Parts: sequence; C-alpha cells; structure tokens
Amino acid sequence: MEAAPRDRLRACGLIAAALLALAAPAEARWHPRPTTRPWQLQLSGRVDTSVRAPVFDVDGVETTRRAIRRLRRRHRRVICYFSAGSYEPYRADASRFPPEVLGRPIEGFPDERWLDIRRIDLLAPILRGRMDACRRKRFDAIDPDNVDGYANDSGFALTASDQLRFNRWLAREGHRRGLAVGLKNDPEQVRRLVRSFDFAVVEQCFQYTECRFFKPFIRARKAVYEVEYRTPRRRFCRRSRRLRFSAVFKRLSLGAFRRTCRGR
Repeated sequence: MEAAPRDRLRACGLIAAALLALAAPAEARWHPRPTTRPWQLQLSGRVDTSVRAPVFDVDGVETTRRAIRRLRRRHRRVICYFSAGSYEPYRADASRFPPEVLGRPIEGFPDERWLDIRRIDLLAPILRGRMDACRRKRFDAIDPDNVDGYANDSGFALTASDQLRFNRWLAREGHRRGLAVGLKNDPEQVRRLVRSFDFAVVEQCFQYTECRFFKPFIRARKAVYEVEYRTPRRRFCRRSRRLRFSAVFKRLSLGAFRRTCRGR
C-alpha cells in the first residue's frame, strides 16, 4: 500500500534531521589539549589582560565583560572561576544558601564553609545560576573550586561516592551550557572522573608529590594547568615539561604576578 502524503512528509523530515545531525560538529565546546605553555591564574585585582598567556582563569563575578571581550579579541581562552563546594559570605548570592547546607570552616579560610554536597536539590539552583552567568559573559570554561569536601573536615559525613556524584553533576551542567569544565584538585578521584572533565586545574602537586595522579588527563589528551606557591621554579619546571603540564609560580594573593618556566 502506498504511504499517505503525511507519512511521506514525516519520513522525509526524519531523514533530513538525521543528515543534519551527521553534518553538525559533535561538540562545540573548547577541548584544551596538553601544553607546556604557561597559563595565567588571577583571582584578585583588576585583570591584567596584557599578560602573554593563551589561557586565563579569572573570577567569574569580579571580572568585567569588557576584560573578557578584550581577552577574546586577543584569542585568549577564558575560564570562569567560582566555588562550587564552599560558601563564601561576600558573594551576592550568599543569602540563597539554606543554613542546613553550611558546614565547618575551610582550613586557612575561616570565612568560607564547606557545603553539604549531598543536597544537590538545594544547591542546584544556585550553582546553575553561577554557570548561567559564566555563559552570558562568554567564558569558554568553568573552574568549580572546592570539589574535594569528602577528603576534608567538612562537618558532614561525606563519602567518596557523594563527591563523585556531585562532581559529575557539575560536569554535566557545564557541558549543557557549552562550557568546558575543569576538575579542581581531587587527586584521589582523577581516574574515575577524567572522562567527565575536559581539563584539570591543580594546586601544589609538586610540593605535595601528587602530580602523578593527574597523568590520566595527559593520556586522555586533556590539559593540566598547574600552579605552585612555595616550590621554587628550579624544582618543578623541568618535571612539569616532562609531564606536559602548564605550570606557573604564583603568590597566594593570586594577583597578576606570576613567574613562568620560560622566565616571564
């Protein structure tokens, strides 16, 4: 029996959609590849857009749209920093965090408190709002910080499974917005998370002899952006090149100052 005209039109439409899907690129987001070129991490002060770095990791709220436009015109990739696993009382959305998700202070940062990451139902609207703001500002990626509460004295009985669930949720939400997503530290869970994340942002892995944990990112052809605060460059530059990490030396204030393995 000959198909009805409406059925033929529906079939043609399905075939056309399939062809368009095949022709479209698989993913539009940025995929940072391993590199030894020095990056820039600046979370305080006015962003110095003149720094010669292909990648900038800057505060998602404090960095102006104008600064981001200037960096993008210079073909820089820009990463949006925000804390995903801790409460910061000075943020504009701080009042949105319900008291039951606030845990103990973070060591070294008494104003910040760990979050109960098991309560994604309560945290999701706030964190989605932060990711939406990163997308509106035209960032290329996000750097959600403090995603290892399970390994710290958070005030909650967090497990490794709780952390994996939360971190994977962050990665999915970022990807839905077309943003690359970086895994911040959390060395013990790298092997189980490397497939979900696009790159790693690592602090002091040479000082604490943890760099080996992040090799899976390099093997997966994903960048590792590393920063040291105390280890002299002469002690980590050669090793960072061998590992194919992008490593820099910064002061803890995280202003524009940096020292690279290339002497700048």
